[in-house]
Amino acid sequence: MPFAQLPGLKIYYERGGSGEPLLFISGTGGDLRNKPNQFDGPLAKSFDMLSYDQRGLGRSDKPAIDYAMADYADDAAALMADQGWDSAHVIGVSFGGMVAQELVLRHPSRVRRLVLACTSPGGAGGASYPFHEIEHLKGEARARHLIPISDTRRDAAWAQAHPEAYAQLVAISAADPFADEPGRAEGARRQLMARKDHDTWDRLPAIACPVLVAAGRYDGIALPETQERMVARIPGAILRFFEGGHLFMLQDRSAVPAMIEFLQA
Repeated sequence: MPFAQLPGLKIYYERGGSGEPLLFISGTGGDLRNKPNQFDGPLAKSFDMLSYDQRGLGRSDKPAIDYAMADYADDAAALMADQGWDSAHVIGVSFGGMVAQELVLRHPSRVRRLVLACTSPGGAGGASYPFHEIEHLKGEARARHLIPISDTRRDAAWAQAHPEAYAQLVAISAADPFADEPGRAEGARRQLMARKDHDTWDRLPAIACPVLVAAGRYDGIALPETQERMVARIPGAILRFFEGGHLFMLQDRSAVPAMIEFLQA
């Protein structure tokens, strides 16, 4: 299995495809063992794509220290260097979009073009849904709580009208085959604590690379109005809304092709 030994941290990564380099930074709880994942779609057919389990998650190390957003950004930069990349295109999804903001601000020369998907800047610009406040919810209870937030169309009336689809969503959202692994719960908690303090709002005007802000029209986690504020704060940024909620990249088939077109422009 491919591991990169970074300063004080061993990171599990995968790399596939061909073309220009693309770093894909996944969201809260991201684990490359969960299939299908980013390597099963068109991105890996269009780019030399690199993705990884972030610190505290998956098969990467789970150091018993507090994590900061700057740590996640520096991990991404160090992994790029380990792979011999001076720079790359970057897609950051949800929490990964928060990491990507820190990456482009702390290591601007490493980012060629940037896609910020279903994410938020924090601070005065608005934060994403506070997952740290629902840590007590597990399994199906957590799934039932988040389904109407993840996609605001899937409210109680929708659930009642579509019982089979709702039950399937609950089962998929509640599943965690790795829940009992040593250190997993604590690593996930440390990620949420870092996420809670994310705030790039005052620094966003310093981003100089081309940026696409991509979002779902019905996302109750990374709110549409937050996307509008964020894109207005980043010089030259483009905003695209797609038909879906927080998982719009899976719900709207035009979303990933639009990202590819932007990155290859």
